[in-house]
Amino acid sequence: MPPDRITLRQWRDDDLDPYAAMNADPVVMEHFPRPLDRAESAESMARQRALIAERGWGLWVLDVNGAFAGFTGLAVPRFAAPFMPCVEIGWRLRQAFWGRGLALAAAAAALAHGFDRLHLAEIVSFTAASNQRSRRLMERLGFARDAGGDFLHPSLPPESPLRPHVLYRKSRAAPAPVWPAGRLRPAVEIIPP
Repeated sequence: MPPDRITLRQWRDDDLDPYAAMNADPVVMEHFPRPLDRAESAESMARQRALIAERGWGLWVLDVNGAFAGFTGLAVPRFAAPFMPCVEIGWRLRQAFWGRGLALAAAAAALAHGFDRLHLAEIVSFTAASNQRSRRLMERLGFARDAGGDFLHPSLPPESPLRPHVLYRKSRAAPAPVWPAGRLRPAVEIIPP
């Protein structure tokens, strides 16, 4: 079986249908306040597209063999927290693309872009404390937990079980991502906007 062709690219109009479907999936959105409707997904997509056009980087579409698999990339958080200012790495994939190492490969490429092209000294990642899948990925990417930086997400109501968030940090000098035994590291291309 040939290897997957993985690219991180700018958003296109035809990404809206699979993006909206992903954001409406309650399993994908389990660690978010709620699934998003189509209008919210369209607004989010337009915002990410504009940020990439403006800066040349952002939360890119994760394209696998020509199909929309989700997004992965770098972002500047839009809320206040003690660890700001910062650049974070983020990802979200459609269920059909889970368990194939795609998030690891794409996130490793986004990290390399942040450190090698943007010359960032540090990249952070955070998630709801209950999101074990993302936390495992952060650790495989070489992020270290900063328990002193854990926080209550200010955009979530006090009663939300998702409000407690964990903070992970990765410096340029931190260890490289850990690849599963017996699995080759796939090539990921970042296509400029």
